[in-house]
Amino acid sequence: MRRWSLAGQMLALQLLVVTVLMAGATALVVAFAGWLVKAEAAASARAATVTVAASPDVLAALEEPSPSGRLQPFAERVRAEAGLDFVTIMKPDGTRYTHPNPAEIGKRFLGHTGPALHGETFTETYTGTLGPSVRAVAPIVVDGEVRALVSAGIKIEKVSASLRGSLVLIGLIALLGLALAAAGTWLVTARLRRQTLGLGPVELARIHGHHDAVLHAVREGLLLVGRDGTLTLCNDAARRLLDLPADAEGRRLEELGLSEVLGAGQEERVHLVGDRVLAVNGAAGELGTVVTVRDHTELQALAGQLDAERGFAESLRSAAHESANRLHTVITLVELGRTEQAVAFGTAELRAAQELTDRVVGAVREPVLAALLLGKSAEAAERGGELVVHEDSELDSELEELGLDARELVTIVGNLIDNAIEAATRVEVLLRAGGDGFLVRVADDGPGLTAPDAFRRGWTTKGDGHGLGLALVGQAVRRCGGTIEVDGSVFTVRLPVREQVR
Repeated sequence: MRRWSLAGQMLALQLLVVTVLMAGATALVVAFAGWLVKAEAAASARAATVTVAASPDVLAALEEPSPSGRLQPFAERVRAEAGLDFVTIMKPDGTRYTHPNPAEIGKRFLGHTGPALHGETFTETYTGTLGPSVRAVAPIVVDGEVRALVSAGIKIEKVSASLRGSLVLIGLIALLGLALAAAGTWLVTARLRRQTLGLGPVELARIHGHHDAVLHAVREGLLLVGRDGTLTLCNDAARRLLDLPADAEGRRLEELGLSEVLGAGQEERVHLVGDRVLAVNGAAGELGTVVTVRDHTELQALAGQLDAERGFAESLRSAAHESANRLHTVITLVELGRTEQAVAFGTAELRAAQELTDRVVGAVREPVLAALLLGKSAEAAERGGELVVHEDSELDSELEELGLDARELVTIVGNLIDNAIEAATRVEVLLRAGGDGFLVRVADDGPGLTAPDAFRRGWTTKGDGHGLGLALVGQAVRRCGGTIEVDGSVFTVRLPVREQVR
C-alpha cells in the first residue's frame, strides 16, 4: 500500500481543519441568529405592551362598565399592525378583557404576572392557549395604582419559521466559504506537492538523513553559495578548512572574508587560507554555486619535494647527455693521436663538475637540500644563469636533528630560488645553522621587489597562472615559526631550531 505524500496529508488535514472550523462557525452563527430572532421578538412584544399601556383609549375604556367592547377591536388592530400573535388586556387578577380568540375573553391569563403587579415590565417564554410564545407583560398604572395589565407576544413557531429562512442563507454562505477554503487549500497543496516531488514524510526524512550523513561524512569541504553571495550551506569539513564560525550560514561572503576564495569563478583555483593550501572548485546550479574545497597542503609540500627530485634527475640527464658529447670528443681526439689534448679536455670537465658537487655537498651535508641545490644549479645553467652557494654556507647537521621539516625547507628554498632564477642571471644562496637558528638567504642580481603583499596568493609580475610560490614560502615560514625579510632582491628567512625551541 502506497503511503500518502506529504502534500496529500496536508490537504486532508487542512480540509479537516477547515471543515471543523466552518461547522463550528456555522453553529455559532445559528445559535446567535436564534438568540437574535428571539430578542427581536421580545423587543417587539415589549414595545407593543408599553405602547398599549400608555394609550389614552385604553385608559378611557377601563373606566367603562364593560371595557371589552372597546378594548377588543383596539387590541386586534394593534396586533395586526405590529405583526404579533396576540395582544391581551386583563384585570390585575388575570381576567382577560381581550384575546385573539373571543371565546377566551373572561378567562384567566396563562402566564406570570407577578413582576408586572409590582410595576415592572418583563419578558418571558411561556406556553399559553396559542402554544409556546415569546411574550411581554406591562402594567397599566393609574394614579400610582396598577389598574390593569397588558401582554403581547409572538408564537415560537413563527419565530422558528423566521429563523429557518435565515438558516438557508447561513448554510449557503458556509458552503461557499468551505468551497473557497478547499480551493485555496488545494492550490497550496499543489505547490507543496511540486516542491516535495510528491514524496511522503518518511521518504523526506530518509532523504534528509542521507543528505545529513553524506554532508558530514565527506572529507572535502562542501558549500552552497546563493546567487546573492550568501553562504547558505556548509559541512563540517568546510568549517574546519576555512575556519568558519558557527553562525557562518546565512551570512554574506564579504562578512566572512571569503569573497576572493569562494567568489573567484567556476574554474578550479588554488588559494592559501591561513596555513592551508586549498583547491577550490565551483559549479553553478539553480540554487546558486556549489563549491568544493580540498586540502592540498600536504600535496603541495610533496609536489615541492618532487620538484626538487625532478630537478636533480633533470640535471643528471643533462649531465649524462653532455658527458656523452664530451666522451665522443675525447675518443675522437685519441683516434687523431692527440692524447694530451684528450686528457686535458676530459679532466677539465670532470674537475668542474666535481668542484660544483664538492662545493655543495661540502657546505650542505643534508642530502635533501644538497640534491635541491644541485638540481637548481643545473636548471640555472640551462637558463643561461648561474647558481652559487655562498662560501659562508655551513650545514653539518641533518634537518631532523635541528627539529626542522625537510619538506618545509624544500618549499622555502626551492620557491625562493625559482623566483630568483626567473628574475635574474646570477643567484647566490646562503644556508647556515647556528645558535641563532637556521638562516636561509637568497640573493640575485635582478631588480628586486618592494610590494608589501608579495607573499599573498595571486601577487605576481609574470602574468596569469603564477603568484603561488612566494605565498607558499610565507605560509611555510609561518608554520615553522620563523620570519622572512625582503630587502630589494635579497630574501632572508630565519627559522628556530630545536635548541631554541627548548
